[in-house]
Amino acid sequence: MFTRFFIDRPLFAAVLAIMTVLAGVVGLYSRPVAQYPDITPPTVEVYGIYPGANARTVADTVAAPIEQQVNGVEDMLYMSSTCGNDGAYTLTVTFKPGVDLNIAQVLVQNRVNLAEPVLPDIVKRRGVTVKKKSPSQLMIINLYNEGDAPDDENARQKLLLELSNYATIQLRDELARLQGVGDITYLGQRDYSMRLWLDPEKMAVKGLSAADVLHAVEQQNAQVAAGQVGQPPAPRGQAFQYTINTLGRLADEKQFGEIILKADTDSRPVRLKDVARVELGALSYDQSCTFDGKPSVALAVYQLPGTNAIGTARRVHAKMAELKGRFPPGVKYEIAYDTTPFIDESITEVFHTLRDAVILVALVTLVFLQSWRAAIIPLAAVPVAIVGTFTAMAVLGYSVNNLTLFGLVLAVGIVVDDAIVVVEAVQHHIERGLSPRDATVKALDQVSGPVIAVGLVLTAVFVPCVFIAGIVGEFYRQFAVTIAVSTLISAFNSLTLSPALCAMLLKPNTDATARDPLPAVAFPLLGAGLVYFFLHTHLNLWASEQPSLGGVPSWAVPVAAALAGGLLGGAFHKVLNRALGTLFASFNRGFDAVTEGYAKAVALTLRGSLLVILAYGGLLYLTYETLTTTPTGFITAQDKGYLLVNVVLPDSASVERTEQEMRKLEAVARATPGVKHTVSVSGNSVMIGTNAPNFATLYVMLDDFPNRHAPELSSDAIAAELQRELSDEVPGARLTVFGAPPVDGLGNTGGFKLIIEDRGDTGPEAIEEAARDVVESANGNLSLRDTFTGFRADTPWLRLHIDRDAAQTKGVAIGDIVSALQVYFGSLYVNDFNTPARKAYRRIGMRSVGTFATVLL
Repeated sequence: MFTRFFIDRPLFAAVLAIMTVLAGVVGLYSRPVAQYPDITPPTVEVYGIYPGANARTVADTVAAPIEQQVNGVEDMLYMSSTCGNDGAYTLTVTFKPGVDLNIAQVLVQNRVNLAEPVLPDIVKRRGVTVKKKSPSQLMIINLYNEGDAPDDENARQKLLLELSNYATIQLRDELARLQGVGDITYLGQRDYSMRLWLDPEKMAVKGLSAADVLHAVEQQNAQVAAGQVGQPPAPRGQAFQYTINTLGRLADEKQFGEIILKADTDSRPVRLKDVARVELGALSYDQSCTFDGKPSVALAVYQLPGTNAIGTARRVHAKMAELKGRFPPGVKYEIAYDTTPFIDESITEVFHTLRDAVILVALVTLVFLQSWRAAIIPLAAVPVAIVGTFTAMAVLGYSVNNLTLFGLVLAVGIVVDDAIVVVEAVQHHIERGLSPRDATVKALDQVSGPVIAVGLVLTAVFVPCVFIAGIVGEFYRQFAVTIAVSTLISAFNSLTLSPALCAMLLKPNTDATARDPLPAVAFPLLGAGLVYFFLHTHLNLWASEQPSLGGVPSWAVPVAAALAGGLLGGAFHKVLNRALGTLFASFNRGFDAVTEGYAKAVALTLRGSLLVILAYGGLLYLTYETLTTTPTGFITAQDKGYLLVNVVLPDSASVERTEQEMRKLEAVARATPGVKHTVSVSGNSVMIGTNAPNFATLYVMLDDFPNRHAPELSSDAIAAELQRELSDEVPGARLTVFGAPPVDGLGNTGGFKLIIEDRGDTGPEAIEEAARDVVESANGNLSLRDTFTGFRADTPWLRLHIDRDAAQTKGVAIGDIVSALQVYFGSLYVNDFNTPARKAYRRIGMRSVGTFATVLL
């Protein structure tokens, strides 16, 4: 057969194996590392804002036209949207797994463009953004001041404003350019805006309306393209050509205050400063963030789908360490919320499992074959098949994740079997007096067919998993393909490299060296390796406590101990070989006894076949009973090192009240054993995915995994403790502690979400009633806990009735009333300006507080 070609040309067989390993190494380092395969359906986010509008207005004027156009876009699975009372609108379009996210973004953008003509003008001026986005945060970077938090509220807001501005100008663009970063959003953002606080009484005295101010600002804060003097065509003899530069966009509060609104009865100009207070403030104060109780601005980093999560996180850490040197005095950063340590930890544990599996296979092979020459042949097949599988993973676009690595762990035992079959067949013929080469040729003539058949049969077992559709299919596909590919490589290796090694390494039993269980060189290596593996941590600790070893490098003591272990193993290699021989002889006698007992047991069962059938039926029943009674689930929830607390205060609670309550909750959470850091966000609910003044989210970062081995420090135990303590701290608030989602991207927290759809347009009240019925039913189910709904149809509102007849009689246009309401009680975006000192692009708009209105520019 063709195996003789490799028996006679062992170098060629070795080259094939080496090339397979090298290709696998290249494939390994080119693959992204993740906890699970990329099963999260790709999503595209559409975002717009209607300043001053409530949720119902946003739903009618923004959500309805956009969703009518976007609905049914190619390869869309479903879409969901949220409309907030802050005027924000977010639409998330979820596509089928495997869809090109770039194409999906273009398709959604085209649909949104069709809806833009009917959107309100202010929404179009603020812009409707369409971007591809991972649904889960990779990490959160908190920027904060090192000193104590200011007691004065104005100083606190100024600090947040400066931190947010610095993060926008100096950090965000640097991080957004990093490979693997898909998007960066803010928690507690404070963008600079020119706020014009209008005094309604002064404006009434001067005979001005909000529309007059709006028109004046638009006219006098505009970029001017003034042209050039002497620009061709010009009279002949023109010697110079000058560019005209004039004041266009205004830059500071003083310039805005000098804006002329009109002339009074004495022809004196009425300026903006006469009827308004101008300040450089923030665009929005609806959300705030703290880190360990300190005012903070957070940058939420989202991973680009399909990239390496661990590599992206490392690049972010490295970039922040680099940028830290440019921070202003007192400004610090902390990356407390980071989802990658768990991924790194889980991948490392699987690699350790793979290592342990190889070691166990080596020990079992050595114990049964009892010759290092025979054991080294199947062990040589392990790296070829396992590492070579990464080549196929790279070709198929798979990532290095828990499932592919667990497939390789299972494949370790499979790939060794083929080589062991070849070795045992060759040894059998050597014992019959054939030379190693002749024995190898004859053995391969007999076992090559079974080896190929076994490889194909095992592959056929796993190949059908490739055709499983959906998210479950993505899970099983990579697991199955990994095992199938490693099995095929193992079968090929058993017909090429293994026969070549058998002809070279195996010796007749009369050869003294063939009877040594291990070669002499193995004992020094084993001695050094065992000493270093088991004792290096303790030796490092011991060396650090010895004053006399202060000048000795930390690695010197463990290395010296390893060398001593190697010398000791080399000195006693003969004794150890004899001990191994005695141990193997005892094992053979015990194994023969077990084999004989098993044969007798089989003989007895043949006489009582009815009892065997009854026992088999009992096992089938136990299997069925176990399958039907064991709890089922998609992915087991795991301790990922953080918890999320969703906080809902009574309806219409102010942001200030929410911030005060969150300070109490943060203090309690930080005092809980096992908690390392906290990040609170007032005015936003990550769980519900919307902004509201009575919503808040508390990120609870747990201590490092090595420090939480005790059962009471597990994430579940800490979550239960936090649920008890936090619920007592803020009466009237609804708090729910959630663990991390089992799969990042499939939800923001653990558990599941059920959406109730109103198909008959019955109204919000009916939806709320149905939602409460579902919650009550779920709370009565012992399998569920902490069920709640964030939907409210009876949130307190103030309803303003406009007497349209009176307005018409007095000559007041309804549009002017609406515009005045938006200026005095909402927020009106006018246009933009530049702040020269900060070299940053800013916005202008209007918003009202009390008897004043804010015009943000």
